[in-house]
Formats: sequence, C-alpha cells, structure tokens
Amino acid sequence: MSNILGRPRLICIDRYKKIDERIFVYYNVHYINCERAKMPPIPERATPREWMGLAVLALPTLLVSMDMTILYLALPSLSMELHPSGAQLLWISDIYAFVLAAVLIPMGALGDRIGRRKLLLWGSVGFCASSIFAGFASSAEQLILARALLGVSGATLLPSTLAMIRHMFLQPQERTLAIGIWATCFTLGGVLGPLLGGVLLSYFHWGSVFFAAVPIMLVLVLAGPALLPEIREPSSRKVDATSVVQLMLAVLAGTYAMKDAASHGVGWIPVMLLVVAVTLGAAFLRRQKSVASPLVQLALFRSTAFSTAMTANALALFAWVGASLLVAQHIQLVLGLRAMPAALWMLPSALACMAGCLAAPGLARSWWSGRIITVGLFLATLGLGVLAALAHRAGLAAIVPAMMLLGFGVSLIVTLSTDIILSEAPPEMAGSASSLSETAADLGGALGVAVLGSVGLAVYRFRMTLPSGMDSGQRASAMDGLSGAVHSAASMPDGTGAWLLEAARSAHGQGLGIATGVGAMLLLVMAFLSWSTIGCSLQQSTKFKGGNNA
Repeated sequence: MSNILGRPRLICIDRYKKIDERIFVYYNVHYINCERAKMPPIPERATPREWMGLAVLALPTLLVSMDMTILYLALPSLSMELHPSGAQLLWISDIYAFVLAAVLIPMGALGDRIGRRKLLLWGSVGFCASSIFAGFASSAEQLILARALLGVSGATLLPSTLAMIRHMFLQPQERTLAIGIWATCFTLGGVLGPLLGGVLLSYFHWGSVFFAAVPIMLVLVLAGPALLPEIREPSSRKVDATSVVQLMLAVLAGTYAMKDAASHGVGWIPVMLLVVAVTLGAAFLRRQKSVASPLVQLALFRSTAFSTAMTANALALFAWVGASLLVAQHIQLVLGLRAMPAALWMLPSALACMAGCLAAPGLARSWWSGRIITVGLFLATLGLGVLAALAHRAGLAAIVPAMMLLGFGVSLIVTLSTDIILSEAPPEMAGSASSLSETAADLGGALGVAVLGSVGLAVYRFRMTLPSGMDSGQRASAMDGLSGAVHSAASMPDGTGAWLLEAARSAHGQGLGIATGVGAMLLLVMAFLSWSTIGCSLQQSTKFKGGNNA
C-alpha cells in the first residue's frame, strides 16, 4: 500500500504503546507493523516551526476575508469624493469577489508548478502594492482597477495557505485543528472588516481601509521565508492557457449573472450570461479530459468523499452568505439600526462561527466527520427555520440566536469538509484541491445571494402595496427594494411616507421569512441525503485512511 498520508518521513515507532510485537496504538487506530503488513508509515508530529508557520498563514487568510467586507462602511465617504455612477459603485463593491472567484483555480495550479511559498510571497507583495494603489485612487476607474488587482493577488493567497497546511500537518488530528484555526481566521476577518472600517473612518480618510493591509503583508513577507517550507511538485506541467481563459470567463459570467439576478431580478441579461457560463464551462470540462496538462484534475471527483464534501461546503456558504445579506438589510432598514450597531448585533453569530471552527477538530476525534457534517446541516436548517418563522415578528430576539445556530452549523461543515477535501487529494494535487474548495465556496456564496435574494425580492414586490399620489419614478424606486422605498419616502409628505415605509418593511419581512424558509428546506433535504451519502462515504474513506479525517 502506498504512503497515502504524504511525505515518507518516519518517527520512532517505540514512542507508541506496544500491544504485541506487531500491533501499535495510534489515535485509537490499530496499526500492524508497517514493514510486515506494508501499511503506511505513521506521520511525524508537527514541530513548533510548523505551528509558528500556521500563525503566519493566518495573516493572509484574515486579510483576504476582511477585504471582502471592509469597504461596506467606506462606500458613502468615497462616493462623496470620487463621485462614481451607480454602475461604477456596484463594480467597486463586486469586482474583487468576481476576479477572486475567476482566478482561484489557475492560481492553485500555478502554485503547484512554481512553488506555493513563492506564489504566496509574491501574491503578498502584489496585495500590498494593490492596497496602496486603492488607497490613493483619485477616480472611480482607478479604484475599480485596484480592486480587480486585489482580487488577483488574493487568489494567490488562499489556495497557497491551504495547500501548505496540507503538507505541514501530516497527522490527521493536527491537520484538522490547523484547518479549524484557518477557518476561524477566515470567519473573523469577515466580521472585523466592517468594525475595523468603522473605526478607521471615524478618524482617517477612506483610503485608510486599504492601508490597513500593508503592515500585515509586510509581516508575512518578512517571516514567511524563515517559517514556511517551499513546496513544489516537480511533476507539474505547463499551465494550459486556453483552459485558464475558458474557466475565468465561465466563472466571471456565472458570478455576474447571479449577482445581477439578485440585484435586479431575473431578466434577459443574467439568463444570457448564465448560458454563456454553462457553454464555456462545458467546453472547459471537455478540454480537461483531453489536454496533456489539465487545469483541474477531474479524477479527484471520482472520490465520493471529495465530491460530497465539496457539495456540503458550497451549500453551507449558500445558506450563510444569502441569509447574512437578508438579515443585515433587515436589521438596518426594518429595525432601524445604523451600520456600527448592526455590525455589533451580528457579532454573536460570528463568535458562534469561531466556536464551531475550533470545536470541530475535537468532535472529529470521537465521531465520524461525515456525521458531524450532517449534524451541522441540521443545525443550519434549524437556524434558517427560526428566521423564517420568527424573525419578522420577534426581531433581534429571534434573529441573534437563529444566526448563532446557523453560524455554528455552517462552521462545522466548512471546517471538516475542507479537511476532507485536502485529505482526499494526493499531495501533488493539494494546490488544485485547495483552489477547487475555495471556488466552490465562493460560487456557493454568490448563488446564495442570487437565489435567496431573488426569492426575497420577488416576495417583496408581490406583497408590496403603494399609496396613491406617487409619481412613476417614486413607484419604480419603491418597487425596486426596501432601500428604494426608504429613498422614495424621504421625498413624500410625512403621512404618506410613513405609510409607504410601513408597507415596505412588512413586505421585506415577509420576503425574509419565505427566502430563509426556502433555504431551510434545501438544507433539510441535503441533511437527510447526507446521512446516507456523505456520512457513509466519508466513514468508509476515513476508515481506509486509518483515521477520522485522513
């Protein structure tokens, strides 16, 4: 049997309790003497250098997720200075995530070829330079370009961090703990983004939200060469440029279609873009079967554990990102909280996410990872169910515990499914597997915004009633969403405006309930299916590998 655990390093077998001359205990798994039974050798424990390296890898993970949300509170300030059009403002907000999703897989393949530490360090330099460019941008066009460059640089960081964790932590339980810490940092970055942005904007220019990345990246560039190993796969071939273009265009078209459908409803533009994305995606998959150096190793998907873990990961982000968007709008526009208090009320759900990420490794020591993922799906379903039933009536008293349930369940799913994805992939495919995992998560989040956002908007428009005396512009704005209704109400007489706001808030609350109800039903179906598919397949896989999460 080949060494499926990675590097062929061995440690002294005498460190483990001897049952007889041939059987040893290692993490509650009986290993027969490797030489006699040809079993895989026991992997070496991580040294302090690996754990210090994990702390360094946490920095870009924290920063990439922080950059997705730190701009939220800065948009009004930069709008007053740069005067972007409505379309330009959307591109400033969205292009980072678009480009990040489009180039994750090519960057993962590039890291396998040139070295993951080299890609990480050069990406850190690029992220630092792009952040400075964004902070000093003097026009909307410059800021859009800077955000796109940040997306390219960010795509070099995430696959590199996960792929290096796969090689640095060979023992299954240590690797699961390392991925739990990685997922905690990713979650924490998304929460700290608006909070840090609010603090910086209280004292400094809007460009300061980008300058915050510079010292973090400098620490990574200086400490990385000393603490991180260089990992390169000599068998990696030249990256296929045609595959890169096909994949980038397919992901860009698909992501933009989902974002446009969430913002403006289903129309001919998102439908056409979705057709383009599907066509290019099909051409990309056909090419991967025939090209000498495929960008994505389709053989990875032959593993049921890999495929089902990828599905669970994407579905978890579908629920979390879609629900978070609707809840954030509800807290600010229906309950009337400002951005900073709204961010603070979302903090308990982020803490629940962090608790789930850190609890997952301990739970995986005593229970099958596949079963824990199923439990996470049930918890997430319960959280969405509470939102659907009570959020509109009970307000924050229902929203906060529901989002905590959702966050804890999602964090269990993401942590363990990511661990399984990396464990199932051979070491030489670690970069590709990492980028596939991140792309699935990013597309899952975009799909959650599109599907749940579109459902909520459709219900809002169906339930919305308008007072008489509104002109065509006010009617169109009010029917475009709750924020448009708030804008229209500001230009109307007090009595009519108050009536419009009450009707809009009621319609939005009903949309929140039905959209989260749809999400809960999808998760519930997946949870029941996973009990017999994901759980069993992962149990069989981990039994074969010799541990819970190997």
